[in-house]
Amino acid sequence: MSERKTLLAVVEFLAHSGLRSLYARLGYEVSCEFTVRKAIARVRKSPPGVIAADFYFQPDFRDRVSNLESLLASVQSQNDVKVLVFYDPAHQAALDKVRQRFRIDAALPTPVKEADLEAVLKAWL
Repeated sequence: MSERKTLLAVVEFLAHSGLRSLYARLGYEVSCEFTVRKAIARVRKSPPGVIAADFYFQPDFRDRVSNLESLLASVQSQNDVKVLVFYDPAHQAALDKVRQRFRIDAALPTPVKEADLEAVLKAWL
């Protein structure tokens, strides 16, 4: 593949902030956003090949289950954009609920094992 794959890291809670070097080593051109709102704007301007984002659940959300539903909704029709989420295993039930409504191509529990992440990302190259 002659063109580099792009990866948008949405780092709200730093679960995967130290993974940029792994992304680059695998050949991904990495950009980063620290809020979902800014990530959605970036995706609309220039869709990445991969979105890697922190998933979290808060029971006090009124109309949503997680922080990522708006972002996930914005890429549902873009099958060429792969979605990878990092989640706390304690929030597995919330993640399962979100996956019933939105496409998530891969989900890895935190702390992220680099070997697992590398396997997912290599498969998408």
